[in-house]
Amino acid sequence: MTEELKARVLLVDDEEDFLKTLAERLQTRGLKVSTATSGDNALASIEGQEYDLIVLDLAMPGFDGIETLKRIKALQPDAEIIMLSGQGSIRTSIEAMKLGACDFLQKPVDINELMSKIGEAKEKRMLMLETKSIAEIEKILHTKGW
Repeated sequence: MTEELKARVLLVDDEEDFLKTLAERLQTRGLKVSTATSGDNALASIEGQEYDLIVLDLAMPGFDGIETLKRIKALQPDAEIIMLSGQGSIRTSIEAMKLGACDFLQKPVDINELMSKIGEAKEKRMLMLETKSIAEIEKILHTKGW
């Protein structure tokens, strides 16, 4: 990648070695990475903080990935989320996509594919924020009678 992708990413996985390694690999590529080892930790991390992308493991103790996905979407409906699984089924990936995940990748994840998905998610998020800003400005202009 010639241009450094500056994106904020939250990685959520109960496998701490995997989490640490993936976080380091993404940080060396210029990303700002936060990590969480459970669904509870992920929900605490998104309070008051928005991420360009959340990478969420499917199989975790406590809240699994699907339940965590539901709860994140309830708090931040516009969150871009990629589900990650070592044993994902087609049924599970379809369920995750219906609940608002933007993609479903298999472990071990290819770092170049993940970087590409992060870039797409950030671009989509920036477009959504720009659209919201324009709508807010138009609303203000119409209500002020200028």
